[in-house]
This record gives sequence, structure tokens and C-alpha cells, in this order.
Amino acid sequence: MNAGSMTKRWELTPQQKLMIFILSMSLYGISNMITELIPELKIGPIELKVEYFIFIPLLFAILFNPLYAALGACFGEVIFGELLLGQFGGLGELEKFIEFALAIFVAGMLVKNPANRRQLAIAAYVAIGIDQLLGTIVDIGKVYFGIEDFEAVPGLPESVLAIEGFAFLNAMIVSGTLFALLPTLYLVPRLYGKVEPLLGMKPRDGRASASLGDFVTPRLIILSIVLFAIAGAAEFMAESDINFIDWESEFIAGLGDGAIWISMGVAAVIFIVSLIWIVSRKSGKRKGEMV
Repeated sequence: MNAGSMTKRWELTPQQKLMIFILSMSLYGISNMITELIPELKIGPIELKVEYFIFIPLLFAILFNPLYAALGACFGEVIFGELLLGQFGGLGELEKFIEFALAIFVAGMLVKNPANRRQLAIAAYVAIGIDQLLGTIVDIGKVYFGIEDFEAVPGLPESVLAIEGFAFLNAMIVSGTLFALLPTLYLVPRLYGKVEPLLGMKPRDGRASASLGDFVTPRLIILSIVLFAIAGAAEFMAESDINFIDWESEFIAGLGDGAIWISMGVAAVIFIVSLIWIVSRKSGKRKGEMV
């Protein structure tokens, strides 16, 4: 009976799944537009750039549901970071979609107890580590297979391994610490147990009571390898000019920063409307219970 009640406790309704997806999609879409407006800082060969606020989908993955948080963020990147800016990379976008979804999903599943700061720290670095590592492997592969020309960086050894390795470490240290670790450690304990009731959910303590060995199953490993192979193949094809649905709008591109503000505005409206719907739905339920 206990096992049955626990299983039922963590079932998500279609409405909850949709709300997690939409909130992750729209909020991550807003954050992407903010990063577009932040200038890059170069110090010699070191390039300090805010690539993404990865902690946002990670919060949704840890507090709510890893799968729908990951998918929502990926679609947010495509819709608000590509389509509404008048561009779409076709097959090239598939690589980023798969790698980012895998990163957020795996990191979210690793957190058994959102109040445990050690687990949160591991999840933060795992999220950005998986995304950056898979992207690095694909970039190195493109050079070694002759699909992309090697571009040397002044001040660094003329080796693709050295350059990509440096970029990976730079992303892990800078983005991993500033935009994954610190916000996750600060926000998750403060939001945990307070935001879940908005979606009619209980906090996810005990949801992942299994050990790491139970989570890292052969099925997950094989599926991850297959998805990564698809991502790499898609990127190789895109770089080889074998691309589909590669689209660009000169009109939207001509708007410059205006397109970024429009995309951010659309994402903000969707996010606010979703919040209003959630709150009104919850208050309506409370009135019904009182009656």
C-alpha cells in the first residue's frame, strides 16, 4: 500500500506537465535574450562570455520534473532564440537541442533531495559539464574529419585539443560557477517547498530514493549514446552543407536589437499569462473546496 501511495504521489497531470514545459520555455527564452544583450569581454586569449543562464531550466528540473523542464528550455531556445530572431539553423539546431536536453535531464535526476547542497552542487556542474563536453567532442570531431577548418587562437597552442580543452575549462569555471553553481545553491533551498503547491504538487523529497547505480542504467547509457550520435551526425551534415529547413529572415535580422526585445516581450507575456492562469486556477480550486 505504501509503494502504491508513493507512486501516485509523484504522478503529474497533463496540466502540470504542460505548465512546467511552458514556464521553463518562456523563462529560459527571456534569459536567452538577456544574454544576447550582454557584451563579451576578452582578456588576451581568454574570452569571458555569458553563454546561457543554465540555472533556470536546472531549477525547474530539480524542483518540478527533469524531462519537461529540459524539453521546455530547448524549445524556448529554438522559438525565442532562433525563430523570433529571424533565423533557424536546421540540422545544426538538433545538436544543441539534444545535448542541452540530456544535460538538464541527467542533472535534474541526480538530485534526490533538493535541500542537499552537495547534490545541488554536483547537479550544477554535471549540467554544464555534459552540455559543454558533448559540444567540445563534436567540435574536435569536425576538425579531425576535415569538416571544419582549424582556427588558431593567438596566445594558445596551435592544437584543436588545447583550444577546445581551454574553452571547456573556461566554461566550467566561469559559467559553471557564476551561472550554474551559485544561483542553484542560492535559489533552490529558498524556493523548495514554496513553489510546488502553485502547480498542485508536493515537494519532491523521496522522489529519487534509488541509488546512483539504479539511475545510471544500461538503457540510459545506450539511449544517451544514440542521441549523442544523432546530434553529432546532424551537426556534421549541417557543416557539410547538407542541411534542411535552414531559414533566415532579412526583415527580422534588419531590426537588430529590436528583434531581441520583441522576442523577450513575447516570452515575458507567455510567462506572465501562465502564472496568472496557474494562480487563478489554484484560487478557483480553493473556493470550490470551501463550498
